[in-house]
Amino acid sequence: MQKADYIALLIFAVCWFGYEPLLRTIGTHAGLIAKHISVLRQQWMRNFITREVKLFDSNLLGHSVNSASFFASANLILIAAIAGAIFEGQVPKSIVNSLGIEASSRIVLDIKFAIILLCLARGFFNFTWAIRQMNYCAAAMGAVPHDLTREEAEETSLALAQIVEPAMSHFSQGVRGYYFSIAAAMWLYGPWFFILGTMGAVGLLLWRQSASSSAGGLKSLRIILEKYQSRKNDEQG
Repeated sequence: MQKADYIALLIFAVCWFGYEPLLRTIGTHAGLIAKHISVLRQQWMRNFITREVKLFDSNLLGHSVNSASFFASANLILIAAIAGAIFEGQVPKSIVNSLGIEASSRIVLDIKFAIILLCLARGFFNFTWAIRQMNYCAAAMGAVPHDLTREEAEETSLALAQIVEPAMSHFSQGVRGYYFSIAAAMWLYGPWFFILGTMGAVGLLLWRQSASSSAGGLKSLRIILEKYQSRKNDEQG
């Protein structure tokens, strides 16, 4: 491995492990999807508490579980394929050369595959943990009584939001793992492609969080819901 490879790997590690803390930090000061969607989930739990027929809520949660299960299964297949290439050495050198993959030795090639494997494995654990937390959500939502007082309803909705929020957050982290696994795959073609892929993945993620049309729509809806909740609190207070 050359010096450029170590630099590229360091940049990737900083971006990979630092993206989530960065998102939480700037999310408190800027309008990001992660912040908007958190407010929407809190409002969802408030509406769930007061809704007489809760079939709509169970369908939403079931859709999330199915989505997380699909991605977890896809991750497992990719992990098996990459692990096979590493541990069984099934990638002939002629194929490596024909694809333009840059590898000075078998060990270097295995290291590059291992980084991709780590990204996929982390995403797999995020998806499986999200599924478990969604099951906790299902149990918690099913345990909510129908005759709560206004104070009890508010406290219960906040408690439910504390369960739903990390579940959906881990699902998002799992999806984000695909971006970084693609960036890691760029290392196969050299360190500069690796750096470009890493910075491109982070830039795309941040743009979608802050400047996409979805971010704008969620921000508008968040403002509407916050005004609505403030009016309801004034009326009830």
